[in-house]
Amino acid sequence: MKYPIGVQNFESLRRDGYLYIDKTELIYKLVSEGRYYFLSRPRRFGKSLLISTLEAYFQGKKELFKGLAIDTLEKEWTARPVLHIDLNARQYENADSLRQEINKHLELWETAYNSPYGDRALEERFYHVIRLAHEQTGHRVAILVDEYDKPLLQAIGNKPLQEEYRNILKPFYGVLKTMDGHIRFAMLTGVTKFGKVSVFSDLNNLKDISMLPQYASLCGLTESEIHRYMEEGLQNLAATQHLTYDETCRKLKVLYDGYHFSPGSEGIYNPFSILRTMDSGIFGSYWFETGTPTYLVTLLKQGKCDLSEMASAVTDVETLDSIYGDDEPIPVIYQSGYLTIKGYNPRFESYTLGFPNKEVEEGFMKFLVPYYTPIRKSATNFEIQKFVREIETGNVDAFMTRLQSFMADTPYELIRDQELHYQNVMFIVSKLLGFYVQAEYRTSQGRIDLLLQTDKFVYIMEFKLEGSAEEALKQIEDRNYAAPFASDSRKVLKIGINFSAQSRNIDKWIVAGN
Repeated sequence: MKYPIGVQNFESLRRDGYLYIDKTELIYKLVSEGRYYFLSRPRRFGKSLLISTLEAYFQGKKELFKGLAIDTLEKEWTARPVLHIDLNARQYENADSLRQEINKHLELWETAYNSPYGDRALEERFYHVIRLAHEQTGHRVAILVDEYDKPLLQAIGNKPLQEEYRNILKPFYGVLKTMDGHIRFAMLTGVTKFGKVSVFSDLNNLKDISMLPQYASLCGLTESEIHRYMEEGLQNLAATQHLTYDETCRKLKVLYDGYHFSPGSEGIYNPFSILRTMDSGIFGSYWFETGTPTYLVTLLKQGKCDLSEMASAVTDVETLDSIYGDDEPIPVIYQSGYLTIKGYNPRFESYTLGFPNKEVEEGFMKFLVPYYTPIRKSATNFEIQKFVREIETGNVDAFMTRLQSFMADTPYELIRDQELHYQNVMFIVSKLLGFYVQAEYRTSQGRIDLLLQTDKFVYIMEFKLEGSAEEALKQIEDRNYAAPFASDSRKVLKIGINFSAQSRNIDKWIVAGN
């Protein structure tokens, strides 16, 4: 079986015999029931292939759809002019680079439809291209925009540049509203909803399907689709990994499933990671490793972000559906695919968020290490391995000394709020350790507690900021934190730890044990 790794063009995929997961029944529903759509999905989730499939459909290329669901649903197969804009194709450094990218598309269309208006403003040129395409072909136009928000994402943290991008994009996209009589269909895709208010404020006819349950699986893979289209691949993967079929399916689910784009909807698997796993026969962190979400670090640096709260945030639909804001990174983090819907409370109409799967959770924590600690990215795995060995052998002093190294010389200004910084570092450490040993982390009222369990040891840790290690240990004793392990055969180690604001690190720890 040929897996479409890096193949995002529908015509190429079909003609060259690659696997295609049939989404055309949903595509037919889109084109037959509406006209103007917006879809937000994480990167590498199939948005470009969706746009390319729509392009082939509106070009009337019926032969490409033979054997697919839409083949029996569509009766007319009208060939229409298609204006396809892909803003994912370049790095945007300034406003001129965005104008050049838009100009590149306009020049091609102006040549195709003999437009004499190439000396006008971008939006005016777009207006005339749409009009001429309709008039010359006799068919209304399909307009497809892929990754509309790429320039805006690259400018997070640079408000003047973002404003310049908005001032270019808003009138350009606004043409879609004024040309309604010439347009048969329009779809815009992106990662975030930056422009839902600011960029698309004039497009009140744009239907956002990002959180609609009926379109939850339009991009991404369902479990039934994996079994329907990749059964042979599942069997081969199990054999290669020396696992049973059921073990293989469970591991795929833990690593790559778990995306929910509406309350109660079916879990969606990351398509990029699934295809790469099937193709290589190796479980890997494929999605996370293909792109460094530097804009997320920019967001985290801008505000006082408590990582433990972020990882289990409770929010409302207005927040999830909102545009990016300086003091509210949750919308972008959710829309980018690093958090997903884990629960919904209909009484309060509130959503509980969390990491979708192990690939994202572990990848995100490892990604954060060099931004919150002096540990290099390349050394993160080795440091965690050493932590685990020390925990498993009961070497408390080595463990604590290594923890001190995680607190030393933080590279960013995140240390300004020392208490929050310590909490965030401990959260990252506990999460990374939790993939190898049983770890629980919680914070309340400025207190940091960490519970680690192995087959031989139980570690109960209490942290104080500008207190004393003695106070921390006394709190463990006074509140009887060790009570749940009274009859446990494992050795229970109680560790009181103090952080010093002056040294900006752990200055002392005391260990007591049974």
